[in-house]
Amino acid sequence: MKKFRASKFLALALALVMVLAVAGCGGSNGGNSTPPANNSTPASTGGDAPATPADDGALDLNSLTVDQLIEGAKKEGQVVSVGMPDEWADWGSLWNNVTSNYGLTHNDTDMSSSEELQMFKTEGKNGTKDMGDVGYGFVGQAVSEDLVQGYKTSYWDAVPDWAKGEDGKWMVAYTGATTFLVNTDQVKDIPTSWADIKNGDYKVALGPLSGGNAQGAFIASNYAFGGDMENIQPGIDFWTEMANAGRINTLDITQANFESGEIAVGVVWSFQGIPYSKNISQYKMTAVVPSDGALQNGYASVINKYAPHPHAAALTREVMFSDEGQTYLALAGAIPTRTDFKIAAEHADKVLDMSTVEKAIVITDADAYSAACENAKTRWEEEIAPLLVQ
Repeated sequence: MKKFRASKFLALALALVMVLAVAGCGGSNGGNSTPPANNSTPASTGGDAPATPADDGALDLNSLTVDQLIEGAKKEGQVVSVGMPDEWADWGSLWNNVTSNYGLTHNDTDMSSSEELQMFKTEGKNGTKDMGDVGYGFVGQAVSEDLVQGYKTSYWDAVPDWAKGEDGKWMVAYTGATTFLVNTDQVKDIPTSWADIKNGDYKVALGPLSGGNAQGAFIASNYAFGGDMENIQPGIDFWTEMANAGRINTLDITQANFESGEIAVGVVWSFQGIPYSKNISQYKMTAVVPSDGALQNGYASVINKYAPHPHAAALTREVMFSDEGQTYLALAGAIPTRTDFKIAAEHADKVLDMSTVEKAIVITDADAYSAACENAKTRWEEEIAPLLVQ
């Protein structure tokens, strides 16, 4: 499943306000968030000498100052991403930032987390892509298969340990909450829980289990019916029942499929549901965080070990964790991970109401989550997929 992402923040029946302390940090169009061109502080550790390639050709990005990253990025002139289209979590604002402030051009190819890592692996030393954004359950694979290189950013100490890998080989800039996106022109009784889904007649889309969105939806439902990371049987039982009743919509979770009316109820992340709600004008849409089974889970920035533009990729991650970058994410319905970030007062009524995710299960063990997702994917393919008829 490709990520198929939607754009900015809110216009929905979820009156969402984030309980991020309202304080005067940089907004989306200003403040002290973008790394300044005169910043000579090392991004993490190391001296002022330019990074030199290791035996395998990868640079030591952590030895560079932000100034050196900027200089190198400007020489490279571009950054090429995968799975980071403008519409998902409002990456569009991030790309506009690096383009306008540093003169970089950008292009993206949308693909799923597994496809991103497969491309890194297949291309190897002939890499054509610089960076990607993968589900939390894929970070172990990225490291174990030696597909990524590290960059810790100057905001490293403000990122929780669970949200970053050794040497910055992956960093989670944001999380989102499990969300039901509902076409209220087609659905009279809006589901607010997995129990409502189970007891209703809704046909539900979550996407193929090869993608992070569907895996997260499955694990969330599993918790709702009494399961956990080690025991996914409740989730299997629920979706088997849904499949037997013909109530699984096998379409991808794209904005286009919601716009066409082909998906009436879909399970997405808040940073999809909220922007989709704003952008879709053909129907009235609402986004609801389920009360009885929701995850708070993130996606991780990864830099290709053989990125053709490594300085530009590292600089992009630097901007991603800046005040401006975290603001873009918050306004898109995501939950920024930096512990010292506070949304500007002007945006406080435009972001996710954290009271709606108080009961959400925060995923902080990447290995356990990855194992649960892989188990779910395998069993879905073996037990549920054969029951599906499109």
